[in-house]
Amino acid sequence: MTVWDEVVGQPTAVAELSAAAEDPSAMTHAWLFTGPPGSGRSVAARAFAAALQCPDHGCGHCVSCHTVMTGTHADVREIVPDGLSISVKSMRTLVQSAARRPAMGAYQVLIITDADRLTENAANALLKVIEEPPPQTIFLLCAPSDHPEDVSVTIRSRCRPVPLRTPVPEAIADVLVRRDGIEPDQARWAASVSGGHVGRARRLARDPEARAYRETVLGLPMRLRGLGDVFAYAGDLVRNAKAEAVEMSEGRDAAEREELAVAMGAGGVGKGVAQAARGAKAAERELEKQQKSRNTRTQRDAIDRALVDLAGFYRDVIVVGSDAQVRLTNPDRETDIRRAASEWSAESALRRLEAVLACRTAMDLNVKPEIAVEAMMMSLQRG
Repeated sequence: MTVWDEVVGQPTAVAELSAAAEDPSAMTHAWLFTGPPGSGRSVAARAFAAALQCPDHGCGHCVSCHTVMTGTHADVREIVPDGLSISVKSMRTLVQSAARRPAMGAYQVLIITDADRLTENAANALLKVIEEPPPQTIFLLCAPSDHPEDVSVTIRSRCRPVPLRTPVPEAIADVLVRRDGIEPDQARWAASVSGGHVGRARRLARDPEARAYRETVLGLPMRLRGLGDVFAYAGDLVRNAKAEAVEMSEGRDAAEREELAVAMGAGGVGKGVAQAARGAKAAERELEKQQKSRNTRTQRDAIDRALVDLAGFYRDVIVVGSDAQVRLTNPDRETDIRRAASEWSAESALRRLEAVLACRTAMDLNVKPEIAVEAMMMSLQRG
């Protein structure tokens, strides 16, 4: 099993990347991996980084492949934004590390998993180093698309594009069975309702709570009858997202605060204690700021997963209503989908889909979740 087996349903991209890894003359100093959520952008970038460091170009068994894929290789650094954006401070740290020579491998590889979250100043800092790249340094950027709203034109023009597509359910089911040991029937079901998102399919296959929450969300369209339902279900959706964010963050935040306290000499005595305490207060404020941003991101991601499910339901209603011969996003909800298609006009279904997409846009623009979700529910109820 090679590192390329981790990249699901992307034969064209794998062929291009493996050829480049084997031929140094075909290398480019900056690559841009684009594709819809779940297409495996960061996985493909990580596999490419492993192939660049591996003597056999991605065998999957050597120390280089193992350490890159587990995130512990000395010459492969990865920026994964915890918060809402990637700051210029983080990018400057990355730029400084890019100037170093490789310690173990053939290249210094820098992976930015969500390049679309770069702030303007961070993008400018990255552009500067990409324009004059250090020798033996490779930049791997991942973004949903190469549109200027995701990646600036100047950065995009200096990168070699690697477009990825949505994996087909059969490919996702195969990897769930083969790599994750999931039962074939469960894997096929999870793959069929994941919308082509490998990580979501794995979560649905393994987590009963995720399956129950999906059922609750997909039951909303047929339960919205009056204004009382609108505000009740909107409140439930936001509260569930907050609860999930709190559950994910509590232990991690406490551990980070404890580690910081130890690093800053908590409980120490001596002449330097007062000065250390002042430094610790500043570090605590910075950590709290980072944790707040990360928790906000976690909450919004939880809401967005529900919005994606709702968008898939209304998309399926439009598909059934127009007799289009394409695969349903939620085949296990076909009864409700056909009922909705018989009760709603095509225009009404489209307005509902547009309301869900508008809510996602509002969330991206930092509209308060309660307001954005309530506005969407009103539109869904009215049709």
